[in-house]
Amino acid sequence: MKNNVNFKEISVHDTPDRSPGFLLWHISTVWRGSIEQMLKSIDLTHPQFVILAALGWLTRKGERVTQAAIGKVAGLDPNTASQIIKGLELKKLIMREQSSDGRAKNPILTIKGSEILKKALPAVENKDAEFFHHLSTEELGSLIRIFHKLIPKNTEIAQ
Repeated sequence: MKNNVNFKEISVHDTPDRSPGFLLWHISTVWRGSIEQMLKSIDLTHPQFVILAALGWLTRKGERVTQAAIGKVAGLDPNTASQIIKGLELKKLIMREQSSDGRAKNPILTIKGSEILKKALPAVENKDAEFFHHLSTEELGSLIRIFHKLIPKNTEIAQ
């Protein structure tokens, strides 16, 4: 039995390409695919790269950070962040030291992790530049401002 859906009755958009959510999904899928393909050559998954980069940013001045703080900056729940951190530890890209109070573990980049991050971050930034090359400098600045407006107020981003 065939039953066609009347989208005029259920959607405010005439077509999917008028839906901001659909477009964001589509664009992010294409973008992420290009990043993931490149990261394979460095033996990193995209989530591993995000955690590694967040750790690098947060500890760039020698500070100690918790797994929870890294996860929060990466936009991941604590359990997911912990699993990714464990995977990075198995690859010897990070090590976890007991905090001074003994309740938490402080991940730090290993020498190998720093070297991988030194390769991965510029490679990801180059992929970003390729992906967004159709945008003018003004348009890219506007897009970044829009992204910032869409980030929930209680979300942390590494500064």
